[in-house]
Amino acid sequence: MLKDTVLSILEKHELYIYRCIQLAKQGTYAAMPNPSVGAVIVHNDKIIGEGFTSLYGGPHAEPNAIASVKNQQLLKESTLYVSLEPCSHFGKTPPCCDLIIEKQIPRVVIGTVDPFAKVCGKGIAKMKEAGVEVTVGVLEDSCQKSNKRFFTFHQNKRPYIILKWAQTSDGYIAPLYKEKQRPFWISNTYSKQLVHKWRSEEMAFLVGTNTVLTDNTELTTRHWYGQNPIRVYIDKAAKIDQQFAIRNNQVKTICITANKEMISQGNTIFEYANFQENLPEQICHILYKHHILSVVIEGGRQTLQSFIDSDLWDEARIFVGQATLKQGIKAPVLNTFKTLNQHHILSDTLKIVTR
Repeated sequence: MLKDTVLSILEKHELYIYRCIQLAKQGTYAAMPNPSVGAVIVHNDKIIGEGFTSLYGGPHAEPNAIASVKNQQLLKESTLYVSLEPCSHFGKTPPCCDLIIEKQIPRVVIGTVDPFAKVCGKGIAKMKEAGVEVTVGVLEDSCQKSNKRFFTFHQNKRPYIILKWAQTSDGYIAPLYKEKQRPFWISNTYSKQLVHKWRSEEMAFLVGTNTVLTDNTELTTRHWYGQNPIRVYIDKAAKIDQQFAIRNNQVKTICITANKEMISQGNTIFEYANFQENLPEQICHILYKHHILSVVIEGGRQTLQSFIDSDLWDEARIFVGQATLKQGIKAPVLNTFKTLNQHHILSDTLKIVTR
């Protein structure tokens, strides 16, 4: 009987934390560089309040869930479920654990501890000291995966890195020579639109020098409604001047260069790197300094392969089109990978590989 009761409690905890993970997905990209968290308030086995993290700078999941409860007196008899440890420090908003204590919520069930040094266990300790019954580690792996960008950033001190390219069915990403300064399209229109959707979902997109010079890439969300990412490009010798779209100063743009004389202006920031040393590692340090949680490496082949060879990547998204080139610039080569999922976008195949 006791065993059945314990199992019932654990199953309920998992059910509500799973709901927290579902809610967290609604704020994932808007919340960055904060984590997106989901919160559920339960009274007598009934959900009476829910919330997720607002746009960056706005209220966190816990205050949103608490505010959604119509009868605030019920909070004193309820359990708060949250996918990530409530914060304990003043940032753009007050500490969430202070509000939980103030509202006299007696029980809090947490999916996983926050890896951010200013929180990391401090929120849990503060609530326990105030007499709150705290349970930690329910669906922990799933909660961490739901905030993989945030956890990678704080645990590895670098962004979550996504590699992305399109290749022909015979393994090439571009012809050797192009007559015009524009992209050579391998994937179809719908795949292209999907990439622009991704640009609205990740914090930064990065390209190498040759990609800018040959494609005049803009790295914006022109074919999707959403916020433009931070643009990052490599330009060792400062070849890319203001005639290129990436230098239009409309969006925050970071240039990685060996030229120490370049001066940052407006939205364009120049960051020095030593190109004789491990460049991908230096780029990760620079992006970490700018609080960038995720970056998509969009090209070209040399840039992509340098991150692969440096073992600095977490996920790869590879479009395979039906066209063939027979000769050209070969696609990057992944050394090892763990999982592979395939999706068909009309004539294209999208392969998603994770570590």
